[in-house]
Amino acid sequence: MKIIANSKSAAIGTEASLEFKQRCRGALLGVGIASALVNVLYLSGSFFMLQVYDRVIPGRSIPSLIALAVLVAMLYAFQAAFDIARGRILTRIAGVFDQVMARHIFTATLQIPLRTKTTGDGLQLLRDFDQVKSFLGTSAPATLLDLPWIPIYIAICFMFHPIIGFMTIGGGIILAALSVAANMSTRRSAERIHALSTRRTTTLEAAQRNAEVVRALGMTGTLADRWLAWNMEYRTRSQQNADLANGYFALSKVFRLALQSAVLAAGAALVIENQATAGVIIASSILTARALSPVEQAIANARSYASARQSWRRIQEILKALPQTPFPTFLPAPRRSLVVEALASGAPGQGAQLVSGISFSVSAGSAVGVVGPSASGKSTLARALTGVWPILHGNVRLDGAALDQWDESSLGRHIGYLPQDIELFAGTVADNISRFQPNAASDDIIVAARAAGVHDLILRLANGYDTEIGAGGSMLSAGQRQRIGLARALYGNPFLVVLDEPNSNLDADGEAAVSSAIMGIRSRGGIAIVIAHRPSALSATDCVLMIRDGHMHLFGKKEDVLNSIMTKNIRSVSVERGGALRVTDGTEESAS
Repeated sequence: MKIIANSKSAAIGTEASLEFKQRCRGALLGVGIASALVNVLYLSGSFFMLQVYDRVIPGRSIPSLIALAVLVAMLYAFQAAFDIARGRILTRIAGVFDQVMARHIFTATLQIPLRTKTTGDGLQLLRDFDQVKSFLGTSAPATLLDLPWIPIYIAICFMFHPIIGFMTIGGGIILAALSVAANMSTRRSAERIHALSTRRTTTLEAAQRNAEVVRALGMTGTLADRWLAWNMEYRTRSQQNADLANGYFALSKVFRLALQSAVLAAGAALVIENQATAGVIIASSILTARALSPVEQAIANARSYASARQSWRRIQEILKALPQTPFPTFLPAPRRSLVVEALASGAPGQGAQLVSGISFSVSAGSAVGVVGPSASGKSTLARALTGVWPILHGNVRLDGAALDQWDESSLGRHIGYLPQDIELFAGTVADNISRFQPNAASDDIIVAARAAGVHDLILRLANGYDTEIGAGGSMLSAGQRQRIGLARALYGNPFLVVLDEPNSNLDADGEAAVSSAIMGIRSRGGIAIVIAHRPSALSATDCVLMIRDGHMHLFGKKEDVLNSIMTKNIRSVSVERGGALRVTDGTEESAS
């Protein structure tokens, strides 16, 4: 039960560890008691045969035989009942593990791409969680609980005769060696199989996510060949792993049968030499088989045990890298200012600073337009201001309090965020605007939609606000997704609203709606940060921040900054075809 025991010390938060320990203490005690009773009752068959051969047959007593048969039948019934109870308790322990760990697993899965460098599809933690949970609900943990009873069975074999005991010990050593070899072999191959499984899943998921591009560019065949190559290696490795495990299991099974026959032969020789009774022949054979059965079952479960152990190790490593933060003191909603102090930020797990030295402050009712060349750090700044990407140096403060002084849920109520890549969720339009809050007021949803200028557009959908939009908002156009995403950002009148290129997919009406939304944020005393791609995005702003090469180049009132751009080292600011704002300094040229 190593996996169960280790869960008490895992870095999942003291509260969760204590809860799991408290809820499972009685269940684990019950499993131990049931295992003890089951293993004691396993002796019924051996002693029944001993009594039949040594007492019933020599005495030719039918009543004694009937009495023994009734007694052993009752013992077998109790054994079955305790075995069933043990299995049911283990299933409930797996359920408790699910209840205690599920929220932590979900939260950690969301935090991984925001805090660490990730590979794969990002769902490996969930698969590891399911692997451990499935293991806890099978008979494999019960097999591990049977192992400590082997010395007791061997001691009884010595009571029959020392030769029987030594044969059992020798057989146990050989089976233990096979078990260790099976565990080591399957563990090494299981690690490689896990890596291959992650790669094939990632390849297929990426192809599915970009199915339109794959189809349009005729990439189906080439990507299929690539995926099939990974799949073939995965299949080959899996077959090799299965062959190893099955081979060790077959060897252990045949050896145990052979040992059982050898014990029968030894018992017969002892009877011939008058060193044992006839009942010892059968009883010792049954007892030897029972003594070595847990080892054989351990070999059979070697693959599942190795997989569960590796999964639990990965869960521990991830949860240790994402420790739970204490619940902070409740702070009042921000209403006055946004202050950015020498901010440096970069992608999670990378360590490199994509923006640094960003310092500015604005008061309630302001809107800051952020401009600069492509790859200058504008989107990185947007992610840092919302707390999405790590702050490597400096601080972002709302009314003087740094972002980490709020818990995630409280901070989310004060921040609206519209990223470049709009991702909506399966559900209704109303669900997405309300951020899936339970019992969200319809009035609040409609207020947000009106603020985003999308109310009339929603009413034209098939079922209005109750329209199911499909996974990722697949039932909507890019422009519709962006405007509903804007409504989601404005839901609840958050104090700080960060819009990353909010009009990239919009027509003239949509751009007007964005400008109106920005003015609405300012008029109600909020602060808007607008990553500007088109000049129209600056129309509702009063300040401009220019970033170049990850550093703040200019900041101030919009007119002052734009005049400085025109008169200093930036030679021109022009509007390109399609409305993009282009900044040229004479040495490089890129769209902001």
